[in-house]
Amino acid sequence: MGKRFARTAPMGHTLLGVVALTSTHAFAQSEALPFEALDWQPYSREEAAGQLCRGRYVMPGYRLPGEADPETLSVETASADYAQDGEALLRGDVVLRRGDSELQAEQVFLPGSREQVDAEGNLVLRNGQALVRGDQAMLRLNEDRATVDNSHYVLYESHLRGQAAQLEQTGENQYRLHSASFTTCDPGENTWELVSSDIRLNQAEGFGTARNARLKVKDVPVFYWPWVRFPLDDRRHTGLLWPTLGFSTDGLDYAQPFYWNIAPNHDATITPRFMSDRGLLLNGEYRYLFEQSQGMIEGGYLANDGGTSTGDNRFEGEDRWYIDAQHQGRMNPRSNYALRYGAASDGRYFDDFGAEFGRSDRVAMERLAQIDYRGDLWQLDARAQGFQRLEDPLSDSDKPFYRLPSLTANTTDWQFGGGFYGQWRSNATYFWRDIDETLVPEREAATGSRLHLTPALGWRFERPWGYIEPRTELWSTAYELDYGALETDRATSPTRNVAITSIDGGLVFERELDLGSRGYRQTLEPRLNYAFVPRTDQTQLPEFDSRERAFSWDQLWSPHRFSGADRVGDLNRISYGVQSRLIEDANGRDRLTFGVGQSAYFAERRIDADGDPDTLPDRPEENPFVNPQSRYQATRDRSPLVTRLDWQITDRFSTGYEWLYDDQREQTERSSVDLRYRHPEGHVVNLGYRWEIEGFDPGVIPGDDGFRDYSREEWDLSVGYKATPQIDLIGRYLYDQTNDRALEQLAGIQWNDCCYGVQVVWREWIDDNDTAQVGDDFSDRGLFLRFVFRGLGGVGQGANTYFDQAIPGYRPTAL
Repeated sequence: MGKRFARTAPMGHTLLGVVALTSTHAFAQSEALPFEALDWQPYSREEAAGQLCRGRYVMPGYRLPGEADPETLSVETASADYAQDGEALLRGDVVLRRGDSELQAEQVFLPGSREQVDAEGNLVLRNGQALVRGDQAMLRLNEDRATVDNSHYVLYESHLRGQAAQLEQTGENQYRLHSASFTTCDPGENTWELVSSDIRLNQAEGFGTARNARLKVKDVPVFYWPWVRFPLDDRRHTGLLWPTLGFSTDGLDYAQPFYWNIAPNHDATITPRFMSDRGLLLNGEYRYLFEQSQGMIEGGYLANDGGTSTGDNRFEGEDRWYIDAQHQGRMNPRSNYALRYGAASDGRYFDDFGAEFGRSDRVAMERLAQIDYRGDLWQLDARAQGFQRLEDPLSDSDKPFYRLPSLTANTTDWQFGGGFYGQWRSNATYFWRDIDETLVPEREAATGSRLHLTPALGWRFERPWGYIEPRTELWSTAYELDYGALETDRATSPTRNVAITSIDGGLVFERELDLGSRGYRQTLEPRLNYAFVPRTDQTQLPEFDSRERAFSWDQLWSPHRFSGADRVGDLNRISYGVQSRLIEDANGRDRLTFGVGQSAYFAERRIDADGDPDTLPDRPEENPFVNPQSRYQATRDRSPLVTRLDWQITDRFSTGYEWLYDDQREQTERSSVDLRYRHPEGHVVNLGYRWEIEGFDPGVIPGDDGFRDYSREEWDLSVGYKATPQIDLIGRYLYDQTNDRALEQLAGIQWNDCCYGVQVVWREWIDDNDTAQVGDDFSDRGLFLRFVFRGLGGVGQGANTYFDQAIPGYRPTAL
């Protein structure tokens, strides 16, 4: 053992600084070191399961024990020579430790002034977080300055390693690296590395910059930056994000996001996107956050659309754009406000340029100014609101109304005692839209104001074994209308007053049940509901926001046949049903819920969109422009039999089922089945089946975009599979059995490696061209690529978002 001694010395800051310097993104061009010299520890076979990397960096134990005083410098050396002026030369296996920092070298020279340390020969610096090896080093003890020549270094926690011809500390937490490189790949596997002639690091701010930077993949240069900025930690920093590359029938599609960290509460993402067939699309997003408010502005602009390879783009040569600005905040603990403005150059902007991997989910652009108040009794809301509907072509009758403004005043329930309660709902709205009044039905041609009051009075008697609740609502509505240039005999100040009465009641029976050594509570819950709405003439009323609802389980128990306030559907019916639940006693979770019910009608339902109480809807054979089911639905004496099931079969399997069966015509009107599988390791399978008779939704008529002149039958299969910790597989197949065609086909693979990730998605889909015609539907397809180099910048976006959204319930390995 060499000589060991300890003394207090002001060496700590520089030693710590040199080691702290290694918590950076830097490295150089010398020969690779043996893996063990980088403190590399391969995983055992058992440890390797579930890991992306083959091992980890682990600091070995300190050569010297720690001192009670962290400022004490401990030294061990084979020999030491001292001069009269205080100079010291330590030789042999020299080890110096102060606090958590330890230096090893073959020779260390200390001048008499003790202001500098010169070390050389197999230099090793460790501090528990990082490792630095080099040929020689100079440390200024009274300044934040040091240099290490021909260095290799490792960040243990970040799985980062690299080299630098010279590593220089230029100030407190400021470093400069010459002829440097770095990578996050395992030793011996330089899948990628960033090489630069000059890297500057600012640990205090958490970012670095590099000049003449080259990205190498398998030692082949693939990208060059004259100057690039990258993060050193998890703080948000300006820099390039992960790109997206797509190949489709239209050509090449490349998007390169750039993230700009303007301030701690402001940031922006700028994404130039090059499409070989259309040109350069510039997208941008700006976000901000304050103590009482937050917001976002996003948009895109393409000058002079270059058209498509198929030549069927009617927007060729036009400027295409969109903007969506949102702001919301809190005025006080009871009041919030929101502002939003969205607009697009045309209704097919998002169909052509939508989201990643060819998807587009936007159907409208909202414009909103809104403020609310939530008190103990009153809830108030004031808003101006409108939408741009994203369809092309868009007929005047499909244009949505603006609410300029809409004022709402509602109360919580007033409790009068003895189970009696009261409610107040009220709304005043001015409806407007810019249309040619002669191109829409008369009832849709009006603009104007509507005052709608709906006070209610009810009584609820409730016990653990059951309940009963009679209730009456009064719908009182008044209008002031303007038909513009349209000549009409319709009233301009119509009113309507109608009472909606219902009685709802049910019983609850329970029993204890043991199934498969598990304890359950099974319930049997019969329910009876009666509703009466008198037939009221509404032919003079406009149609601002009402639509007849499709039948469902919830509609069994609701007296409202229409959404909105412009129509009150006549109703005289009784609904009866029963529901049974299987409840796990251990946690109170519903393991199974099964229900069946039906409605019996005592009168025809004559009120439809026209509001005429005296006539029934036309027969479809007499009028091809009516919903083919409307006449039958208005005259049938009982509803379809509704059956539903939600069943958590096992911890892995669950299913949901709904069936609407017409026992008079002995045919299914609508059915849906979903079978879901969730594996503990993350595998997911979803299988769905849908059947819907033509015209099932009474609010959709021939000519509407949502109408289909056939009974729809579809299968939907989606799979997410974690083949290994490195491989995620996804797939989806949506099949239109009625028309014998695939609506969507998708297959994707995500490769997850220790230092990079790759997503490849192939997708083919049907675009309905915003019409109800099957004949003009067309297919599109594309191959999309996204890649991520771990540790090479990028914050603010999730690279695996699409894999999350494409397969319900699937969570891929995070890139």
